[in-house]
Amino acid sequence: MNGSKVTSTIKDEQLIERRRNQMIKGAVTLFKEKGFHRTTTREIAKASGFSIGTLYEYIRTKEDVLFLVCDSIYEKVKARMEAAFSNENASLDHLVQAVRAYYLLMDEMQDEVVIMYQEMKSLSKEAQEYVMQKEKAMVTMLEQLLEDSIPHRLKQRDISLIANNIFIQGQMWGFRRWMLQKEFTIASYTERQVAFLLAGLGLGDGLRAAGC
Repeated sequence: MNGSKVTSTIKDEQLIERRRNQMIKGAVTLFKEKGFHRTTTREIAKASGFSIGTLYEYIRTKEDVLFLVCDSIYEKVKARMEAAFSNENASLDHLVQAVRAYYLLMDEMQDEVVIMYQEMKSLSKEAQEYVMQKEKAMVTMLEQLLEDSIPHRLKQRDISLIANNIFIQGQMWGFRRWMLQKEFTIASYTERQVAFLLAGLGLGDGLRAAGC
């Protein structure tokens, strides 16, 4: 399943993309305020700037809107991660900069990420599996970055665990913001997490180089 398989009666692909982007933007605002279940399709249509009849030309159900929201969030995160994680010049410094970029991205998209995880259970099993496969692909990107950047060799299961830790610690900034943001800015949170990462890898010199 993917976004292109959400049924539409419209044939113009550019128009479909434009309308669905409007829909996603409006839905994210509503889901943040009210949650998925308390938001109606009529409210989504209004927030998107068109009628309920027009809305149903681009989707079948409200669950389709949620799927499009989740798919869009992952695509945005993936694109930004690919740009930050380019491993052409893999090094410890590149690893640190890439992790910083990921945490900053999670700060920028914290509302979207929280919405996605809160509401993803409302998707069909097929759609949930599709979304989770995208997440696995992004963790794999982190694994490759670690493998290419760390100066000493680690077991694959350790690389996998570290990659998952980085991935979740970035998301934790949004999930636990009610507590974390009383004590940290995104900059100070990032630097402490980078320090702990490098210390756990036994890279004392890397800690000093990273300014941690």
